[in-house]
Amino acid sequence: MFFKLIEKRRSKRKYKSIKIEQDKIDKLIEAALRSPSSRGFNPWRFIIIDKKELLIKLSESKPHGSSFLKNAALGIVVCGDTEKSDTWVEDTSIASTYIQLAAESLDLASCWIQIRGREHNNSQSADEYIKNLLNMPDNISVESIIALGYPDENKKGHTKDTLDTEKIFYNTYC
Repeated sequence: MFFKLIEKRRSKRKYKSIKIEQDKIDKLIEAALRSPSSRGFNPWRFIIIDKKELLIKLSESKPHGSSFLKNAALGIVVCGDTEKSDTWVEDTSIASTYIQLAAESLDLASCWIQIRGREHNNSQSADEYIKNLLNMPDNISVESIIALGYPDENKKGHTKDTLDTEKIFYNTYC
């Protein structure tokens, strides 16, 4: 079942105008909360965004690679408590992936929007923009936003013969 899931999963940026049912949102949240965390510190925090006006504002969080969020039914802002764990980046990245895999299993489309390390404009980071917009405390930083919705595009999974096996090494790098 897992391999069928990862074989067909693709990032999708086009969504139908259909609301995601609460039971599916609950499953996405459960997947996020079940994601592994270094030393069990669970530094992640998740802000569920279903208000259209907020999705539109979040779609403007950076100049490139976030505009499609305005058409998503749901966004999950994946954050980490920087004071709770020195591995918050890794832990929130894993949680982001769990959300995307759960979405695929629920026949939902998803796409990762990288926020950490990105700029909103010349004077403000994307993280600062989102923190101001969502009234977040200083110790919480944004790793990503996962855009979600019912897919309005068909993308086939990558076939096994397209996988870059030249990047695999055994016992030594070369």
